[in-house]
Amino acid sequence: MNLTDLLRMSLGNLKRRKLRTFLTVLGVIIGTASIVVMISLGLGMQNSIYQEVEQSGGLTTLTVTGKSSGDTMMGYDGQNSDEPTKYITDDTIKEFSQIEHVKLAAPMYQMSGYLLKGPYIGYIQIVGTTREALENQNIELRPGGSLPAENSGQLEFVFGNGLQTQFYEKNSGKGYWDTGEMPDVDLEKDQMFLVLNTQAYDNARSGSGFGSGDGGEQPGTRKAKPAQKYVVHSSGVVAGGPDSYNTHFYNAYCDIDTLKMMLKREFAGTAIPGQPQTKSGKPYKFFAYTSASVKVDDLDEVDAVSQQLRDMGYNVQSNVEYVESMKSQFAIIQAVLGGIGAVSLLVAAIGIANTMMMSIYERTKEIGVIKVLGCSLKNIKQMFLMEAAFIGFLGGVIGNIFSFAISGAINFIVGSSGESMGFAGNISYIPVWLMLVSMGFAVLVGMVAGYFPALRAMRLSPLAAIRNE
Repeated sequence: MNLTDLLRMSLGNLKRRKLRTFLTVLGVIIGTASIVVMISLGLGMQNSIYQEVEQSGGLTTLTVTGKSSGDTMMGYDGQNSDEPTKYITDDTIKEFSQIEHVKLAAPMYQMSGYLLKGPYIGYIQIVGTTREALENQNIELRPGGSLPAENSGQLEFVFGNGLQTQFYEKNSGKGYWDTGEMPDVDLEKDQMFLVLNTQAYDNARSGSGFGSGDGGEQPGTRKAKPAQKYVVHSSGVVAGGPDSYNTHFYNAYCDIDTLKMMLKREFAGTAIPGQPQTKSGKPYKFFAYTSASVKVDDLDEVDAVSQQLRDMGYNVQSNVEYVESMKSQFAIIQAVLGGIGAVSLLVAAIGIANTMMMSIYERTKEIGVIKVLGCSLKNIKQMFLMEAAFIGFLGGVIGNIFSFAISGAINFIVGSSGESMGFAGNISYIPVWLMLVSMGFAVLVGMVAGYFPALRAMRLSPLAAIRNE
């Protein structure tokens, strides 16, 4: 008996018992879809992390932090719990750039500010850095956008695509998160006013006359002067709408040298907020940055450069270390999710075994007849294994189709709330290899479930089988 005959008989037997075959295949469909969808959730979260890393400069970019500076606290990597002993200054950046295998060392300074536009006021997180550092972050801009000009004398910003949600009405204090309505602010076209001295601005609005904000003067401060308002405009906006979360969502990027010039002008004669001061309250001559972005030329040298920077007295965050730690966590998550889905496929395997055993009892005479006619034991085993494999294959194919439908529905539902959940991209991702592996696994489960029924069919005595009927 050739392969064609075996295949024809196997399919014919399945067609004769359509309802039972359908119910058995349905079990495989549910099991396959469960495994694929569960694993796809883990892969989706993993891809989200990879996208975030790419938006932060890739695996060869390091974030180096020194003693606290600016009004944003930078996190540490946990490997060096001691607080850094040195500030990051222009001399520090030059020192970093001279380290072997360092391709780029750029300063970064973070501070808060206000944007004013008509009746609206918006809180923004300003990130000042160099053009090279911005290029290294792989920021995708909307059509027509460009990175801020260097040393132009006027601040230009690349606005995050979610910055519009940070505006609220001055009078009512209500904004997007209160009303659900987007403020009438066009980040790309509108001319806005920037307030760098937020404390003076808040004091003026509240009627306080001091720079400290607590009703009394502090060392190094003087009676607050009115906050200056600087005309600023956008050089570009990060691609995506306010519902597309990414690493740059709330930030406003500008040229670091221009920002420093305006800060020194704004706070002339007094210490810039967040900058280190002497015990008498006087500012130091150097400008301390919040952090430094260091680009390594070779992935294999990332660990060595990181350790060298730590030995110099700084804390280092490495995207490589971050990804490696996340990989182990995602492996556990995927194993748990896959195990949950595998339970469904195990139940389907029991259903296949039951179907095949029932088929043997119903076809006892048929098995005896084909044995008497000279059909080999090997052919009988192959016939039953083919039936089981076909059930697994059919369930795997349809299960994958259902998986894509379920995955699409999950991404559609979660997409509207992706911003609040912190996901960039799809939460469910089904690669081609997962589809192929799941179909192969479904076929394998079918054949394993049908193996023992096939052995039983082989061992039936022809005479006993015919007499039994």
